[in-house]
Amino acid sequence: MNPKVDFFFNKASKWKAELEKLRTIVLDCHLAEELKWGVPCYTFNKKNVVLIHAFKDYCALLFHKGVLLKDPKGILIQQTENVQAARQIRFTSLQEIKKLEKVLKTYIFEAAEVEESGLKVPMKKTTEFNMPEEFQSKLNKTTALKKAFESLTPGRQRGYLLYFSSAKQAKTREARIEKYIPQILAGKGLDD
Repeated sequence: MNPKVDFFFNKASKWKAELEKLRTIVLDCHLAEELKWGVPCYTFNKKNVVLIHAFKDYCALLFHKGVLLKDPKGILIQQTENVQAARQIRFTSLQEIKKLEKVLKTYIFEAAEVEESGLKVPMKKTTEFNMPEEFQSKLNKTTALKKAFESLTPGRQRGYLLYFSSAKQAKTREARIEKYIPQILAGKGLDD
């Protein structure tokens, strides 16, 4: 147990018992416990394997390369259609977690093996994502913006494209683009 991570479990209210049981299960799989993104993250040779997080309606284990796991029980969930690599196992009760304890350990050990083997998730290229015409127009008109956008990491580019594209109305897309131009020019991602 890493004392830096204790605060996450101490502040938990709704899923306290469930989160503590998940922590025990993951630690029993000999992974290192760290605090990343404000949640407990478990690593193997400093590579992210699984994290524990809580939401309003459930708590979950999130496998960073879950798409590469076999999932014989069919319990891995893709959070949204845009999530390419990660997969969750969701829980709404302590009994559910206890019932699946052996299965969860199997998944965790497999996820650690995936990391140890160096397997990579084939990610969609940025060009495969929808480029809103409003943003393409801005890129065509402003060389500095185009250069700054192309300098961003593929993940940051995808983040902007997904966010801009998700607006249904052109007016909303334009407003979003205008709001984030300074951030793109500064070399920052959507959430930086």
